[in-house]
This record gives sequence, structure tokens and C-alpha cells, in this order.
Amino acid sequence: MSQFGHLYSQYYDLLYQDKDYIGEVEYIKELIKTYKSDALTILDLGCGTGKHAELLCDAGYRVHGIDLSTDMLSIAEQRRLGKEDRLSFTYSNIQDLTLNQKFDAVISLFHVISYQSSNQELVQAFQVAKNHLSENGILIFDFWYGPAVLTDLPTTRVKRLENESIKVTRLAEPVIHVQENVVDVNYTVFIQDKKTQEVVENKELHKMRYLFDTELELICEQVGFGVLNKFKWMSKESPSLDSWNVVWILRKKY
Repeated sequence: MSQFGHLYSQYYDLLYQDKDYIGEVEYIKELIKTYKSDALTILDLGCGTGKHAELLCDAGYRVHGIDLSTDMLSIAEQRRLGKEDRLSFTYSNIQDLTLNQKFDAVISLFHVISYQSSNQELVQAFQVAKNHLSENGILIFDFWYGPAVLTDLPTTRVKRLENESIKVTRLAEPVIHVQENVVDVNYTVFIQDKKTQEVVENKELHKMRYLFDTELELICEQVGFGVLNKFKWMSKESPSLDSWNVVWILRKKY
């Protein structure tokens, strides 16, 4: 497992090498300018290797990211070179986060909110976000949209990738728990070191909660957020049955 951990950050960045980080950050910047135009500081919940945070820092924001993976945070730390006063990272899960600092905007991208699979985790995540927001601060998050997930059910998928150092095969086998609104995504990952030809195998379980408008609205009311808008991810269109990925923008009410 320690060997897999050493390779994991390489695997992660390879897996998402085609992800449009620049486009996504432009989208987030537009949302921030629309709903909190005076924002200067951002907290990134579940920052991963820190690519979104770095690009937002380059755009002029002061950004702090948190994550649970020390391997990914080690990559994120490298992004701070020359930006130490404006970009920072710490290790934490969302529920335990206490920074004693307020931010103008909190973001949580790449379905981090859907990883909060229990009601308690979900409510605590929203409460922690609110606790770290300044007056009238906003929360922007994306998640698996329940109506679309149940319309286009998850299926088994295989993904193969490689770079100059490693070759990766990832098998994703989903199991849906309808009464819990959760999909168990069972990953089997094979990483081959192209220099030594050694293959490391690892199994991961990602419990992903798909969410619905009514339950999220109830949590917002309970925690003290107002809903500003809801969109399909990377668009200004309303959520629909053909989009698993949806983004909400909330404002702290009190």
C-alpha cells in the first residue's frame, strides 16, 4: 500500500490530464464575480493536488486548500513556489476543519460534497463551510445530481492511460444503493512502473452520494445558507436529467 501511495499522485494527475482546469477556473471566477464581486480570499475544500487553487491564486485571489491525501498535498506544496504569501495548504478532513480564519468564498469541486455520504457528514460539511465564510460570503460546490444519476445509471467502465513513467489500467464497478442515495464505486487500479516493469495493484471504494434539490434546500435552510442559483456544471443552463454534474451557489445568511 505504501508503494501505491508513492505512485498515487502520478496516477491521479495522469488520470485527469485532460481535465480542463483552466476552463473550470474561468467558470468559477465568473461565478465569484457575479455573486461576490468583492471577494479576495478563497478556501478550497478538497483541493487535491492544488491545481484549481494555484490557478485561482494566479488570478489574484489569496487561496488556502485542504485535503486528506498527504501524497497529493506534497504536489500542491510545490505549486507554492514564489506564491508563499498567497497560496497555502493544510491536511484536514472537512468535518474537523478549524482555521480560525474567514474567507470571502468557499469552493468544493470535483464532487467532494458527494463524498460526504452520510447525513451527518453532509450537514457538518455545510456547517464548516459556513463557519469559515465572512459576512455575505458564498459557497460554490458541485455534486452528482440525483435525477440524472437515476436516469442514466452508472455502469462498469475501464480506463487505460500512460505517460513516460507509468502505465495505468483502472476498472470501475459501481453498485447502487437506491434507498441510501449512494453509489459504491469499486475501483481496481493497476499501475505499472515502465522502468522496472513492476505492477502494483490497489483496490479503492469510493462511496458517492447523489443529491436532490429538496434535501439540499432543507440542509441550506437548517445551516443558514440561501440558494443563489443552480446550474449544469460549466454552463448557465438549469440542471436537467442529462447532466450528472451540477453546481450550486449559496450565500451565507447569518
